[in-house]
Amino acid sequence: MEWLRRPRPSLSALSVLLVLLVNVQLSSAGECPGDGRTWVPYGRSCYHFVHGEEDRLKSYSFQRAQSLCQGFELVTIQSQEENEFILKYSPEVWKGNTNVWLGMYYDTSSERMRWFKGQNSSYANWERGSDEPSDLVPVETCVALHTSTGQWEKVSCVDEVENGVVCETSQIEMMTCFFGPSIPGGQKPSMALTVLVVLSVVVVMAISTIIWFLQQRRRPGAVVLTPFEYDPTAGGPYHDRSGLVEAEEMP
Repeated sequence: MEWLRRPRPSLSALSVLLVLLVNVQLSSAGECPGDGRTWVPYGRSCYHFVHGEEDRLKSYSFQRAQSLCQGFELVTIQSQEENEFILKYSPEVWKGNTNVWLGMYYDTSSERMRWFKGQNSSYANWERGSDEPSDLVPVETCVALHTSTGQWEKVSCVDEVENGVVCETSQIEMMTCFFGPSIPGGQKPSMALTVLVVLSVVVVMAISTIIWFLQQRRRPGAVVLTPFEYDPTAGGPYHDRSGLVEAEEMP
């Protein structure tokens, strides 16, 4: 029959389209701060390598290094891969061996080194002898990363100066909207937003189906069956017999 050969919207195809639209609506990507400084993305973080005059290393105290990050924290290293990233990128900024300040301090309550961001130091790459007793005052103990070896050394926050400063911040999440431009936000999409997106897609699909149905009705010679017009016994072997029975019962 001709109506069977006409293209109709597929339920499975519409389901796939719904999933794709929701995924596009809720997809997220990260961006680094746009404050005019050079930020290097890596993983889920962004890094700013502070440098002075070209081909010249400058020395910074720990307090000065913190102030150069301008509201952000000094770099925290949570894995061997992140440690290697700092080592490999440093020659792009500085020439020669560099000692980079790390955002770590001595926590008197736990009596251990901790990151300023609040994380415990689950990863560490201490140089040999770092666990031996030293003349450093615990509350004045900081940490520097040597780019020549990749190892960490405990140094004085007060008396020492280092020539490398790296600032770190988390990437800013960007929600990619299907029906509009990108909207910056630091939080993940809420349940209410998810429901709103799904409802919007369902409405669009319903309107598209109605438009398709009306277009098929207006096409010359098109036959569009509805559930009220369809009779599974029409033209069957029992159709004529039932008609005769009805005729005999009529007076």
